[in-house]
Amino acid sequence: MAKAIHTMIRVLDEARSVAFYDKAFGLKVAERLDFPDFTLVYLSNAETPFEVELTVNKGRASAYELGDGYGHVAVSVDDLEAEHARFEAAGLAPRKIVEFNRDGGLFARFFFVEDPDGYKIEVLQRRGRFK
Repeated sequence: MAKAIHTMIRVLDEARSVAFYDKAFGLKVAERLDFPDFTLVYLSNAETPFEVELTVNKGRASAYELGDGYGHVAVSVDDLEAEHARFEAAGLAPRKIVEFNRDGGLFARFFFVEDPDGYKIEVLQRRGRFK
């Protein structure tokens, strides 16, 4: 069986992105690999072995176009309200908490936040299929 190990995103400013993912999700640099034309930065935390790989292309000065195919990356948390309040206090500009109902019952509770490059991240309350 395949096992998901990381997601990769291209970022413009390494320091700004590393700071955002640390502040927002407690992701720390697990490894940084420097190559002549690009740098790979792997971020992780103790909660899961899944990593976020930041790719920094050297010499790039303009923002990336995210296109219309990218959706979002999702993370789950125990206390959605506390995380939303923490994001607000940290100046991370989370969107409002949304409740998504299906078949007359609560399916999911979540909010979205965007990283410095505009990538959307969904923060879900742990429950049901979102553990």
